[in-house]
Amino acid sequence: MHALKDAELIHTVALPAAAATATTDPFNLIQKPPHECHFEVELALPALPSLADTKKATVTLEDSEDGNTFATIVALASMEVTGAGGVGAAAVIRKVRLPSDVRQYIRAKVAVDAAGGNNTAKLLTMALVF
Repeated sequence: MHALKDAELIHTVALPAAAATATTDPFNLIQKPPHECHFEVELALPALPSLADTKKATVTLEDSEDGNTFATIVALASMEVTGAGGVGAAAVIRKVRLPSDVRQYIRAKVAVDAAGGNNTAKLLTMALVF
């Protein structure tokens, strides 16, 4: 498991308002696979105490050939948290290796369900970990 982080390879984005999405700035992987085996992508979502019961915050990884037109990386499952018990959702961290057919640019997209509460003070973090 990789653990080394470089401050220049960490991107954050504030969670969007309910019923909206937000994306990190993209990483340019420069070299295309098979070089992906040298790092993992870490997604970190802090505790969301304001996430309303039964409402979700969903994080997906997207890739792009040109850095402008992005699509979900279908080989990777979304990371999802659900508000419950009036206390929101617990923090979650996930590390993934990219599939061999990932394109040159990657970014994370976070979406919050409609009526999901105000979580805009919280940040999604995406980091390349070596």
